[in-house]
Amino acid sequence: MKVLKLIIKNAMRHKLRSGLTAVGIAIAITAFGLLRTIIDAYFIGVEASSDTRLVTRNAVSLTFSLPLAYRDKIAKIPGVEEVSYGNWFGATYIDQKNFFPQFAVEPETFLQLYPEFILSQEEQENFIKERNACIVGRKLADKYGWQVGDTFRLTGTIYPGDWDYVIRGIYDGRDPATDESTMYFHWQYLDESLNQTAPGRTGQVGVFYVGVNNESDVVPVSDAIDNEFNNSLAETKTETEKNFQLSFVSMVGTIITAVRIISIVVIAIILLILANTMTMTARERISEYAVMKTLGFRPRHLVGLILGESTAIAVAGGLFGLLWTFLLVWQFGLFLTANVGSFFPVFELSNTTMVIGFCTSLLVGSLASVFPALQAVRLRIVDGLRRID
Repeated sequence: MKVLKLIIKNAMRHKLRSGLTAVGIAIAITAFGLLRTIIDAYFIGVEASSDTRLVTRNAVSLTFSLPLAYRDKIAKIPGVEEVSYGNWFGATYIDQKNFFPQFAVEPETFLQLYPEFILSQEEQENFIKERNACIVGRKLADKYGWQVGDTFRLTGTIYPGDWDYVIRGIYDGRDPATDESTMYFHWQYLDESLNQTAPGRTGQVGVFYVGVNNESDVVPVSDAIDNEFNNSLAETKTETEKNFQLSFVSMVGTIITAVRIISIVVIAIILLILANTMTMTARERISEYAVMKTLGFRPRHLVGLILGESTAIAVAGGLFGLLWTFLLVWQFGLFLTANVGSFFPVFELSNTTMVIGFCTSLLVGSLASVFPALQAVRLRIVDGLRRID
């Protein structure tokens, strides 16, 4: 208890210096937390992916479609439990600034493959039976003030024209990583409309969603699907849902790498800030350490005092930094949801980031005390007493 009091008194001896050091550490921890949250937001789709879902697309590019007739052949492959399909739609609401993801899907099989979209039984049934019905995520509905039963119009870009929809369900995510900023509607509604305006584009899908029985079937089923359509006019590439999502993340791989490097630099800055403070402190207290040794303090006592003071300052700064990070991420998340929610559907401070931030402050506090502690331990009493004025 006496040692703890001494640590606290030492840390508060130079209140301005300790305070500024703690603030510097807090700012650095806040920057680190924000950078980590940005990286997590990029990978949120990957984390939400299932280990038993596959995505089959055109082997040339995602921009090329596949015949709907492939579905029956895929369904007959051993290990395949369910097959659904969909198209990226790409339209705007009211004006071009109001963009959000939209997919044309086969409702019944899609909902079976994606149980993380929580809808009531009534909402599911209404969505399935009504051709121009759609479901939207909770965040998307809140953004535009939509309710079940509301109608709205989208203006097509990939598929020109005006498209009218009625909301028959607002889904909630089963997991925190589930995207709640997307709209899903009937693929048949899209295909029938194209039959009148662009007959050559009917009967085509962007991707097939394939559910397998268990994880051990992933590789053989993927190979079997691609082998089935080898040398066809539209060869396929089948991959896990996680790898499919990673292909989009890789498009901004340079940005993510840069953010990761910056986060490491931030940690180095924290270490330098605290190490500088502790070195100054040790230099000022050389005579005190000599007197303490004279009074019978062992090297372990001096190491404990220096380590405790360094860790106390680092942890205080780290805790304040985590508090600021939580508040900033919360406010920033509200801003992103209101303005660019389609790009960052989930922007939340994870428990992992908070634990890493706290452990980082502990580690930095320990490392910053190493050199001053070695100086104190190696100090000869005679040399230290010569510093007394």
